[in-house]
Amino acid sequence: MIGAIIGDIVGSRFERNNIKSKDFDFLTYKCFPTDDSIMTLALAQAILISRPDHSDLAENAVECMQSVGRSYPNCGYGGKFYRWIFSDNPKPYNSLGNGAAMRVSAAGFAADSLEDAKEIARKITEVTHNHPEGIKGAEAAASAIYMARTGSSLLEIRDYIDKNYYPMNFTLDGIRAAYKFDVTCQGTVPQALMAFFESTDFEDAIRNAVSIGGDSDTLAAICGGVAEAYYGVPSEIRKHVLTFLDKRLLKILVTFENKYPPVMEKRTGDISL
Repeated sequence: MIGAIIGDIVGSRFERNNIKSKDFDFLTYKCFPTDDSIMTLALAQAILISRPDHSDLAENAVECMQSVGRSYPNCGYGGKFYRWIFSDNPKPYNSLGNGAAMRVSAAGFAADSLEDAKEIARKITEVTHNHPEGIKGAEAAASAIYMARTGSSLLEIRDYIDKNYYPMNFTLDGIRAAYKFDVTCQGTVPQALMAFFESTDFEDAIRNAVSIGGDSDTLAAICGGVAEAYYGVPSEIRKHVLTFLDKRLLKILVTFENKYPPVMEKRTGDISL
């Protein structure tokens, strides 16, 4: 889950100021956690307090997103989601926005099986993004994370996504020049996953995601969750990004990681394992 938060924070300063290059300073004082990180942690908290059979997960997802989210009113919510956060009677609003996929990484780390990852993703998504494309995006992201965490190869994950969710018949170089800001799942999730599929390590995956422009923080958050599960997170990047989180967010992260340990990069000399 920390991988999604890293991606969000790295991409935050490029969301409205795109850079079509992988050559940029990775983490700077201009970076900040957006709604992607806030909601990722809110849903991690919901998963932590819910029953093993997920029977109360949807209810807890609503409660946690509202209770955590209201403390960060200016973190970048979309208009409809902002109104949902502060509603006294929150209902799903048929959204297909990429917010469905940027916040579900905890599902991939907490799941006991691929089907469990999909079920968790559906339950925490349907409370807002109940459009089929929204649910599809959330499922795809959670499935890729679960597969990466449990030993599937990059090619196996790509093949699964291609056959079950989105055609992976493009390259980043092929779309970079024309790709523009897109808030839909179908216009964000496959591109974020391709950033992972074309990567060589964790940092390279995040740089790939940012380099195509568009909704940079969300692209990098989705990509970062999968990249963590597959490569692990370099300890220096993790240490740096933790300085961007306040005590409340850090507490949720640490509590989640105590139950579902993060994947940390292991190195032998100059070789990443």
